[in-house]
Amino acid sequence: MKSLIEAAHQRIRPHIRRTPLEYDLQLSQRSGANVYLKLENWQLSGSFKLRGVMSKVLAVPTEERSQRYFVAASTGNHAAAFAYTMHRLGLRGKVFLPEGVAPAKLSFIRSFKVDYELYGQDSLQTEIHARRYAEQQGAILVHPYNDPLIVAGQGTIGLEISEQLPEVDSVIVPVGGGGLISGIGGYLKGLRPDIQLIGCQPERSPEMYVSLQKGHIIEESITQPTLSDGTAGGIEPGAITFGYCQQYMDDLLLVEEPEIAEALRWSIQNRQMIIEGSAGLSIATLLREKMQFAGKNVVLIICGKRLSWEKLQKIIKEG
Repeated sequence: MKSLIEAAHQRIRPHIRRTPLEYDLQLSQRSGANVYLKLENWQLSGSFKLRGVMSKVLAVPTEERSQRYFVAASTGNHAAAFAYTMHRLGLRGKVFLPEGVAPAKLSFIRSFKVDYELYGQDSLQTEIHARRYAEQQGAILVHPYNDPLIVAGQGTIGLEISEQLPEVDSVIVPVGGGGLISGIGGYLKGLRPDIQLIGCQPERSPEMYVSLQKGHIIEESITQPTLSDGTAGGIEPGAITFGYCQQYMDDLLLVEEPEIAEALRWSIQNRQMIIEGSAGLSIATLLREKMQFAGKNVVLIICGKRLSWEKLQKIIKEG
């Protein structure tokens, strides 16, 4: 995995932003840890997903790339990264989104004039439909997580962290389909197995958590509405990320909705920074579990920035 990530890093470097790793004094004081924020919300497409998409698309030979059609499926951030990539590289593609996609994410996708279609009630239904469509059309599927090249792209975050903070002890990572934590773990655990890798997932969409408890990917949907819509939904049967999560993740913790909301309010009030619900998972986990991180160098993955206006209003009102 480490070599795949290093190769992905070389491919995507000219096309992505090397995001800052910023020390946060207030979170450090509240937790007793040395807390750093990996600001993937500053990525060019608004989230970490651009790394995986670029890794997959740029792996297609140049002469073939312009002749092929690309297909993606997403709850929003992966679709936004896909639309940005198609526009940036001048390629043709189509993206499928679940019917409940966040308005802020849909607005961004539309701005790039990429073809899109709403299909399904959750991300798993959309992903399965997109795979079927790509097979029928002979197109290249750019999956949000179930692809080694996608995982390798997300793993470049781990590579950057190792350069920005060589003495890192723990990394807290939001988990949906598992591509982000698989990539980060694949690099950092290959570098130093003692680095603690903690996943966090909304209690209202605990598919990976329950799957790990049962020892296999669950087929039924157990997702309820959550502020962390970027991590919501089921996991594709046979997803490679399930095995990676079993291998690399030291723990996976569930986060309640009020904890996510409080993390988002903290970011607005203390950093004047709007982040999405999935990015709030890592902050909420640190604040709730601060005893286990005291005295450590801890990195929180702030994975994206798109929060709908309706959710933002609700969070401020309830605060």
